[in-house]
Amino acid sequence: MFKGEELEEICVEETTGTGHVAEIVVYNDEINTFDWVIQCFMEILQHTSEQAEQLSLIVHTKGKATVKTGPRTDLQPKKDALVDRGLSAVLEDRS
Repeated sequence: MFKGEELEEICVEETTGTGHVAEIVVYNDEINTFDWVIQCFMEILQHTSEQAEQLSLIVHTKGKATVKTGPRTDLQPKKDALVDRGLSAVLEDRS
């Protein structure tokens, strides 16, 4: 980097051209344990344990949380996997 040159950080939402941007929303329930929800978020969504724990607390306290955003076609199988494991999850188009 040259003297006086500024590095500008640009935050871009990555889309791979595989569909419209959507988000997985998970709703709170009285069935699943924190440990199970955290495990599901880590295994299916590849969240870190810290991310998964924070998201599970948000779901619990606020009733729902957006847990993943990306191309709809990439998220559909992830949403289905969460539902298959007993979580209340929906896929919503991002406005």
